[in-house]
Amino acid sequence: MQVFVLDRKKKPLMPCHPARARELLREGRAVVHRLAPFTIRLKNRVGGDTQPVRIKIDPGSKTTGLVVVREEDKDGEKTVHILHAAEIHHRGTQIKKNLDQRRSFRRRRRSTLRYRKPRFDNRRRPEGWLPPSLQHRVDSTASWVERFRRLVPVSGISQELVRFDIQQIENPEIAGVEYQQGTLAGYEVREYLLEKGGRTCAYCGAENVPLEIDHIHPRGRGGSNRVSNLTLACRVCNQKKGNRPVEAFLAKKPEVLNRILSRARAPLKEAAAVNATRWVLFERLRATGLPIEQGSGGRTKFNRIRLGLPKTHAIDAACVGLVDHVLNADSPVFRIAATGRGSYRRTRLDSFGFPRGYLTREKRHSGFATGDLVQAVVPSGKKAGTHVGRVAVRSSGSFNIQTGSGVVQGISHKYCRLLQRADGYGYPLERKGEGAFLPGVNAEVSIARQG
Repeated sequence: MQVFVLDRKKKPLMPCHPARARELLREGRAVVHRLAPFTIRLKNRVGGDTQPVRIKIDPGSKTTGLVVVREEDKDGEKTVHILHAAEIHHRGTQIKKNLDQRRSFRRRRRSTLRYRKPRFDNRRRPEGWLPPSLQHRVDSTASWVERFRRLVPVSGISQELVRFDIQQIENPEIAGVEYQQGTLAGYEVREYLLEKGGRTCAYCGAENVPLEIDHIHPRGRGGSNRVSNLTLACRVCNQKKGNRPVEAFLAKKPEVLNRILSRARAPLKEAAAVNATRWVLFERLRATGLPIEQGSGGRTKFNRIRLGLPKTHAIDAACVGLVDHVLNADSPVFRIAATGRGSYRRTRLDSFGFPRGYLTREKRHSGFATGDLVQAVVPSGKKAGTHVGRVAVRSSGSFNIQTGSGVVQGISHKYCRLLQRADGYGYPLERKGEGAFLPGVNAEVSIARQG
């Protein structure tokens, strides 16, 4: 994974190799500007030559792939060099869960405890309104595009305009759909089934094997091509099932039968979420003023299979649009987990919705806030050593630190040193040898805050 580089005036330059970044830090010619994503700032340089750099995005309902690539056109073929690969894990499901809980509490207060007449004027929604769980996906993706634009000289953006045609999925026999013609025919339905089925055989659970589309209710017995009648099966199970009804084939495996039937009836909410946000995200990206390249989901999968690349969100992002070659496809992935910036609640609630304690009004204690990335050097005692991770603050000054190996409790604020403020996102800590490090950042560099 390349290291982002800024000049003395915080203008983005071309990323460099981690070894080069360590050399610049060791010689005192640069300082650490940010830990996640790892960025250095040069002390004695302003400006420099740059190359065409593009941000490629593979939007998803739960995870969005985002890569920074360097483009190279040679002999009429386009080669992309992956400089930085990232995956944003959205929290739309948690947002919806919180809103559902809040709605149930408010409904009880308005009806059972104290009746209040509904105010319908408050239910008007502006044009282009999206549910908070979907708006979050757009905001987080657009926010990280802006962050990368401040860290690298971006000259263009590529977005996969994922489109799951609900009518086409429900009835694949409809004619006149453009993306079902030619080399990419059927890719959208197959991709949806792969995501829905977890890329495993529905009957035996086999992984990493070629999968085939199987009709739950056989075609020979009147079964249709609706997506609710389709599932994935390995060749062995598909041939063994043959033309038998699924109830007869799985007569001795009732739990598997129930799972398959329940999964087949699952709603198309993930496809609907992608459809609802794709054009909103496109308009947000177009507002940046950069040229935008569009690509279909079928073209992305076609490129990935043609180049023999594994299935990941970051790799899918690199394969968006016109691509002939992808280099550095084995680069480590920088994982970004959307955590939010806290809660407006003043209390903790039990399972019945009643308060069980009150939270302090102040979010910051002794200069730290929950979610800050800190380094604690404890000189002696049971917790002696160096601990790097996210901090949970208390008004007493005794903090907890979430490290890569677990939670360290009862660390005094006097031993803590701020590395990076909380920004609403979490960067999972991993273990390497004896030191905790951020993904893609060398242990001694991430711990030694310079400048």
